[in-house]
Amino acid sequence: MQTTKERLNVGAIQKALVEEGLDGWLFYFFHDNDPLAKHILGLTESHFVSRRWFYLIPAKGEAQKLVHRIEMDALDSVPGKQNVYLGWRELEEKLKELLTPFKKLAMQYSPNNAIPYISRVDAGTMELVRSFGCEVVSSANLVQMFEARWSATQLETHITAVSNLRSIVFDAFERIAQHMRSNQRLTEYEIQQFISQRFADMGMTSNSPCIVAVNEHSGRPHYQPTATNHSEIKAGDFVLLDIWAKLAQPCDAVYADITWTGFVGDTVPEKHAEIFGIVAGGRDAAVSFVKHAVESKQTIHGWQVDDVTRNYISERGYGQYFVHRTGHSIGLEVHANGANIDNLETRDERRLIPYTCFSIEPGIYLPEFGIRSEIDVYIGPDEVVIGGQPIQTEVIRILAC
Repeated sequence: MQTTKERLNVGAIQKALVEEGLDGWLFYFFHDNDPLAKHILGLTESHFVSRRWFYLIPAKGEAQKLVHRIEMDALDSVPGKQNVYLGWRELEEKLKELLTPFKKLAMQYSPNNAIPYISRVDAGTMELVRSFGCEVVSSANLVQMFEARWSATQLETHITAVSNLRSIVFDAFERIAQHMRSNQRLTEYEIQQFISQRFADMGMTSNSPCIVAVNEHSGRPHYQPTATNHSEIKAGDFVLLDIWAKLAQPCDAVYADITWTGFVGDTVPEKHAEIFGIVAGGRDAAVSFVKHAVESKQTIHGWQVDDVTRNYISERGYGQYFVHRTGHSIGLEVHANGANIDNLETRDERRLIPYTCFSIEPGIYLPEFGIRSEIDVYIGPDEVVIGGQPIQTEVIRILAC
């Protein structure tokens, strides 16, 4: 396991290429088409790059750069032999010369765009590379290995972040309870802003405001209140909080992302309790499946975990109301580039590998309310880690907070 977040380790990539049965990994960059390439290669160049470049890591031998004459320093921070082109004819000639010895290359490509996170190379460039006799395969597994795995330090930032988020959830529930007891008006938007302030207080940052959804709004998975579009929170309301953030420092801190639900009353209605029980059951079935696979050293894929959760909910009559994938990769971004827990929106056939993290967040969304329960699952070499314990086991009675 990495002790710090490594940048570019050509030897490690070459070892992975051999294990995958590939001749090389070809990176192509033009006008910010591929942020994966920049991060995996650890590019430190901060100047403007406006011309195409290619970077080839072969399974054996020296890496090769192909850069434009006016931007010869575009890849100075990565190792390898430099090749320079000027016009488009020379670009094609030199690229052909570099690629002709290789039969099977990985690129940031996903057949039929099955995994949009990976599809970064345009069709024309794919046609050009294939015209040189190269078979192009998806780099999806390689990207996950060299982009999605966490260091030990990053895991620590996640554990801290998810613990903070759990604390903030109960801070928000308590704030709702206080307002209800004193008969003060309170809205979804005000709680959203309260949570954002708690992020700042705890040295955390997020890419967007969180979800605070009351009653029918909770039946819309990505509903977010705004200053002009929100509902008041009242006694007898159902409340969903979906919050995500990471530590502002260090710079390579990773996200946590959790969802909890509560009821503004002393007794949770029977229907709400029933639906929560089914959602939590699907969540726990997925966790059990992943834990068994990790402990028994079995290889599993993102789509399989989605099936476990979806089948559990479908068998109880609510499959049509589970309208999104079971989970997403988590990393430097809240929706990151490892395997997603998905056999609905896509069929994610990437393996779940050690040192990666993903959410498990099944939901049932009815017209009058929706329930989601979200936890973050980290796979270690021999164990599964779920931060923010204890996880939610029943709808929270907010007035009891």
